[in-house]
Amino acid sequence: MANWIINHGLTTFILVIWMALNIFLFTWYYHIYALRDEFYYTRYILGDALAWARGSAAVLNFNCMLILLPVCRNLLSFIRGSLVCCSRTMRKQLDKNLSFHKLVAYTIALMTAVHMISHLFNVERYNDNRRNKNDKLGMALAILADLENTTYLNPIRNIDTISNPCTSIAGLTGVIITLSLILIITSSMEVIRRSYFEVFWYTHHLFVIFFLGLVIHGVGYIVRKQDETQRHNPTFCRTRSSDWGGITECPVPQFSGGPAMTWYWVIGPMILYLFERLLRFIRYMQAVTYRKIVMHPSKVLELQLMKNGFKMEVGQYVFLNCPAISQLEWHPFTMTSAPEEDFFTVHIRSAGDWTDKLIDIMQQLPEGTQGPKMGVDGPFGTASEDVFEYEVSMLVGAGIGVTPFASILKSIWYKFKISNPKLRTRKIYFYWICRETHAFEWFADLLQVLEKEMEERGMGDFLTYKLYLTGWDQGHVSVHSGEETDAVTGLKQKTHYGRPVWDKEFEQVRKENPSSVVGTFLCGPAVLAKVLSKKCAKYSDVDPRKTKFYFNKENF
Repeated sequence: MANWIINHGLTTFILVIWMALNIFLFTWYYHIYALRDEFYYTRYILGDALAWARGSAAVLNFNCMLILLPVCRNLLSFIRGSLVCCSRTMRKQLDKNLSFHKLVAYTIALMTAVHMISHLFNVERYNDNRRNKNDKLGMALAILADLENTTYLNPIRNIDTISNPCTSIAGLTGVIITLSLILIITSSMEVIRRSYFEVFWYTHHLFVIFFLGLVIHGVGYIVRKQDETQRHNPTFCRTRSSDWGGITECPVPQFSGGPAMTWYWVIGPMILYLFERLLRFIRYMQAVTYRKIVMHPSKVLELQLMKNGFKMEVGQYVFLNCPAISQLEWHPFTMTSAPEEDFFTVHIRSAGDWTDKLIDIMQQLPEGTQGPKMGVDGPFGTASEDVFEYEVSMLVGAGIGVTPFASILKSIWYKFKISNPKLRTRKIYFYWICRETHAFEWFADLLQVLEKEMEERGMGDFLTYKLYLTGWDQGHVSVHSGEETDAVTGLKQKTHYGRPVWDKEFEQVRKENPSSVVGTFLCGPAVLAKVLSKKCAKYSDVDPRKTKFYFNKENF
């Protein structure tokens, strides 16, 4: 339990606070509409569905306020920069922005279902109230009209047109909001996002319609409350409906609809997001030039780009937009260059329609010419920025997930070259897991330079790297087993075949660093993330004098 608290304690605490606020809001508003006198007559018509609709609406407002904040990338990068002086654990929470975004989205979906079902009951009960002539109090409330001395309670004013509840502002916007939400959530499923990213990208922009509908959803004043309950006490007057207006104690009850409240909740985040998009547009308009275009094996494209005023840190990523392919699509790519270089580099693997089209365009360019116009948004911070904050770091990359660690390893090379005294890290373990040999070729040169640099400086133990081929077995290269360098990569460190035995690796790291804080960084699939997260908890020691592992994962 103590090991788990080290890695997940603050995250869990934040989620508990968020959940408690949701429960508090639902309960508070539920009791307002279920118990207060000003809603007594409204409850008489609608029953418990009124309180359920308003409680879920409060939770919806709160979460719609939160949903945009985790995707304000520039805001998060600013906060991350402001928290440099704070603990690593605080900064780690920013790396879970997309997980929180999804959690809030699921809550919005659940509360939308509750809200919608509750109002379907409400519409039916408003209809029944207009039809049921045997209910004396119900009929007295139903016939109240918007006249000089009276105000209505039942929003269905004409019994001949009560069959369609969607003709009101609330009904129409409710349908639009719900349909937009269904399309957004269904297109966000992992299988669609991975295979048809364009569908995910375009349908996600329905959030504009969602928020517009949300802001005006409540302006119809459908749910109404009684004014001046002191003059007309519903507890006393409910049995005297025939005397309303005839006796001093029971004047005709007056009702009014409350103002639309949602915009109070969402206006701040909407303005922040508007500035976010404006900043992205300004960055898009800034000129980007190509320094070099390289096509590597396995359809991996390397772009070396230059942009005035561009500054980066290790492990950061950018969003790229190529108008020749699509004006609206932006895709995230981790930079493989080091901050010490005067350009920035991305490696792009063929992984969908957009990347395939970009690779085709670049392959057809005459040698030495500039590529198509490229919009660059960023850079944005990630967990890998903290790699040099740890005494010991374990870097785990799966396939093209090696890209943030290319930036880190290059930066290490530059720091050694100038003998940077600020480098706190004294040991790095690097693991690269890949299916095929070609994927190693563009990265092997960097490792060879680092390997040589470490040996020349007598620091051969600083970097321990292990490369794993999961698509081969040992028999493929047994004929080369006696050579000094590896048959696949040309490095002195031999390639491993199969997958790492993580218990063995963590045990070795703990043994070699008995009193260190170890940062474990992953850029790879969620399945591997679960495994490494559990290993970090398993091999961490609560004793501050012994080894502790902190898990960090790249999220896009």
